Amino acid sequence: MITIYHNPRCRKSREALQWLSDHGYTPEIVEYLKAPLSREALADLLEKLKMEPGDLIRRNESIWKETYRGRDLSRDELLGALAEHPKLMERPVVVTGSKAVVARPADRISELFDN
Repeated sequence: MITIYHNPRCRKSREALQWLSDHGYTPEIVEYLKAPLSREALADLLEKLKMEPGDLIRRNESIWKETYRGRDLSRDELLGALAEHPKLMERPVVVTGSKAVVARPADRISELFDN
């Protein structure tokens, strides 16, 4: 199964969804702004991405600049920020099995299927 953490207002997210469709995939679409991920789900996603929480944060978002920028945050605090403010999550994220990629650009999705 393929899952895309998707924001329909984001051009890059729409491009990733189109890439999947063009390649014959019908993913489960999770609109993560409507259904935010828990800390546990974020930790699992980060493991699949082989990333740390700070690597998944959109640092140009106003909530980051106003609330978190310049602070020395622990891994748990960063997970909490992502869970509390899903808008901070880099997008789109595509997952299959135990692997995931931030699909920017969309053709990074092919990395999930390379052997």
